[in-house]
Parts: sequence; structure tokens; C-alpha cells
Amino acid sequence: MKTSILGRTGATVSSIGLGTWQLGADWGDVTEADAHAALDAAVESGVTLFDTADAYGDGRSEQLIARYLSSRPDVSVFVATKMGRRVEQTVENYSTENLRAWSDRSRRNLGVDTLDLTQLHCPPTAVYSIDRVYDDLDRLVDEGVIRHYGVSVETAAEALTAIARPNIASVQLVFNAFRLKPLEEVLPAAIEAGVGIIARVPLASGLLSGRYTADTVFAENDHRNFNREGKHFDVGETFAGVDYTTGVAAAHEFSALAAEYQLEPATAALAWLAQLPGVSSVIPGARSPEQARANAAAGDVADLGPEFHDRVVELYDRRFRAAVHERW
Repeated sequence: MKTSILGRTGATVSSIGLGTWQLGADWGDVTEADAHAALDAAVESGVTLFDTADAYGDGRSEQLIARYLSSRPDVSVFVATKMGRRVEQTVENYSTENLRAWSDRSRRNLGVDTLDLTQLHCPPTAVYSIDRVYDDLDRLVDEGVIRHYGVSVETAAEALTAIARPNIASVQLVFNAFRLKPLEEVLPAAIEAGVGIIARVPLASGLLSGRYTADTVFAENDHRNFNREGKHFDVGETFAGVDYTTGVAAAHEFSALAAEYQLEPATAALAWLAQLPGVSSVIPGARSPEQARANAAAGDVADLGPEFHDRVVELYDRRFRAAVHERW
């Protein structure tokens, strides 16, 4: 497994991490035994970064990670969590009191005195420009409540606003072969500032696995079923905001490209993303040990080279740029 430095945290993390939204909610039901099996498989495959949030299952994901790590004292994992999405999304709710309360709740859920990394979880855009919010986070660092802080964003503009702040350690954003806007300004700015980039939704909610068809049915409690129009949260988090039918067709093209390199499509999608300069870690989710192992294998793929990259960009430009590029 290749590794990199996670921005201003200074921590060395695996190039392929593990996103744990699916262990909390919104992807159908996952039992605790299945969750532990997926976490175990990821760790045994070299994964050293778990990404979670206080909103995933209202804390269930954090608690599952805590119980898993308690059962594996031999394991060293960097845990990045997020805060803020359990309340109405108003600027006023990002108060000094709430930032502290949310951090303390995550510490209890994760069973730690100090959080490795906490990230503002896609707050209202105005929050990224409030000096007091960063002062509060600096204070929590000084007090040992958190070691580092970052942000999770919906748009490139939000990412650039955060990167300009002196103590932002990392920026997490939707980034995959069907969402390429971060290539233009966000990655260069992050590299210059020494800020880590965590790429989420790297498989476009599974589209880039190449396994879905126009007739695929998702569970009633799976966001890929209930959030296609963005009724519950930003539609960009579901299939990266692309039209599902178009996404399926484009995924078949991507699968053919991956096959030319003797790779499974998901492996190729993750490896290409992880190899981009400036990307610290890519955080696909996994609901089974098999998925976790397959995802982690992308961290050991040889450099795919400029031709692969150019063909990814061409596919994006032809299929998606007009629909999604300016939106996020």
C-alpha cells in the first residue's frame, strides 16, 4: 500500500483509506459483525485511515470504529471524523458551544481523549469565512480536544476559501472520474499551501464499479434510491450528482478503458485518483471484506500514466462537464 502525508497533520496515511458512512446508515442495513469484518479486512490490507462522522447513524459509525479498535489494540489507525450535520444547517448553529459539544460527543463515541482530525461537515457556505469558527477550532487544538481540523466541502469555491486559512490541515471533497473540477484550482492550491486532500465518493456511489445497469434496484433506505433528486442532502453526494442513466453508460466506457490496463474498473478508478499529485487519501466505502480488500488493492497499482489520465478527462468532458462542472 502506498502512503502519503495528510497535509498539515503530518501523519502518514494509506493512499486508500476507508469511508464508513455505510456502517452508520443510508446504504441499507449493515450488522456490527459485518462492519467489524470489513474494518478488519481493510486493516489487514494496509488501510490506516478511517473516515467517519457524528451524523453517520447518529454516532453508530463512530461507535463501531471505537469497539473495533478496542478489540484490536495492535492496530494503529488515523481516524478522521466530521461534525455539524446533526442539526439544522444554519450559520447560527456553528456556535462556540456547539463546536465544543460536537467534539466532546465524538470523543465519547470514539473512546478517545483527543480526536486525530475533526472536519466541519459541509456546513452552510458562509461558515467557511467566519473568523470566530477558526478561532474556536484553534482553541480546541490548544486544549487537546482535537489534534487537527479540516473541512468537508461541497464546492470547489468552498475548498479554496478553507485552504486559505493558515491552520486548515485537510479538505475533503467529492472527486472522481465523473467529477473533475478539483483538478483545475483546488489541487494546485492545496499543494502550494501544504493542505491534504481527501477524495470522497471516489466511485460515484458505485457507478464506477461498472456493476450497475439501468434496471438496478437499490434498497428503500439506500440514498442511491431516495436522494437521486437531492431531497434529503446535496445531490452531489449521490452518484456524484450525475444523471444515473448517463452515468451507467459512461461507466461501461470506463470499464472498457480499465480492461485495456488489465484492471477491474473500481480498481482503476481508485488507483487513478490516488495517483494524482496532491491527493493524500481516497476513501471508498466497503460493506464486506471482499469490497474492502478489492479497494485497498488499488493502493498498490503501478502508475497508470498520462494516456489513461487524458482518456478519463476526455470521457468527463464529453459526458459530464456541461451538466456538473459549474454546479460544484
